[in-house]
Amino acid sequence: MSKNGSGRDLVRQHLESGGLIVYPTSTLPGLGCLPIATGLDNLFSTKNRPENMPVSLGVANIEQVSSLVIIPEFLNHFLDSFTKGGITVILPAIESVDKRLGGNQIAIRVFSHPAAILLAEEHGAITATSANESGVSPECDTEIAARNLNVPKFVPGTCPNGLGSTFIRLELDESQKRGWRLTVMREGVVPHSDVMRWWTIPA
Repeated sequence: MSKNGSGRDLVRQHLESGGLIVYPTSTLPGLGCLPIATGLDNLFSTKNRPENMPVSLGVANIEQVSSLVIIPEFLNHFLDSFTKGGITVILPAIESVDKRLGGNQIAIRVFSHPAAILLAEEHGAITATSANESGVSPECDTEIAARNLNVPKFVPGTCPNGLGSTFIRLELDESQKRGWRLTVMREGVVPHSDVMRWWTIPA
């Protein structure tokens, strides 16, 4: 899986001990750890990221986080209507989690890059923040990004860079359409207008 590892078991041991891995996505190289305290400690320290700025979780499919978040019935259809991997959706947590994962709201991104999907299939949900120090422009190549962060493990690959995913938040609200309120938090590869156009079609 990387030039510095020799198989799935070594990667699993690395991640379960709080280690980090850089991997390709459809937008920017991702910096991954398992959603455990030691991994998050390592990630936030490596990125020099404030703890009040939560990171998202990347998954192979939305069902991987069915025990963590409340999933709207329409969500898969919604996500399938846009560029795959282009939207990160913030959903209500079933139970509060580490504040570095959002506390009562967890951001979830369904991967589209084959290598990222495989990583999530083999090891479960993994953090999906960009592989760069906060305030530093990201690299396209995962090997360069890993070297810049002094992260020993990476999945080889080159990313298109440019815009990241579009962040939306979904909140339970029976007074709103579909029983949810949608807010676009950050525009990225999927334009705000496209999201709202889908949202305003008859349910």
